Amino acid sequence: MYLTKEVKAEIFKKHGKSEKNTGSAEGQIALFTHRINHLTEHLKKNRQDFNTERSLVKLVGKRKSLLDYLKKKDITRYREIIKELGLRK
Repeated sequence: MYLTKEVKAEIFKKHGKSEKNTGSAEGQIALFTHRINHLTEHLKKNRQDFNTERSLVKLVGKRKSLLDYLKKKDITRYREIIKELGLRK
């Protein structure tokens, strides 16, 4: 599987405050971005996988709502995570 415990822990360690802090907005945004990139690559190979396409759209919506929350709450943290992940905002 593409998303093991070690990969998740590394994502949260890098973008969240620690490995155990899985509830931080930055960590969740980074995890969603990782999953979105994986699903995008999958859809490039399997164009007619509509269930994956639906999941991708839902993940993008969740990430967008988290980004909006972070932007409203703390603009500096929002700008840092956008810069780190290379998102277009």
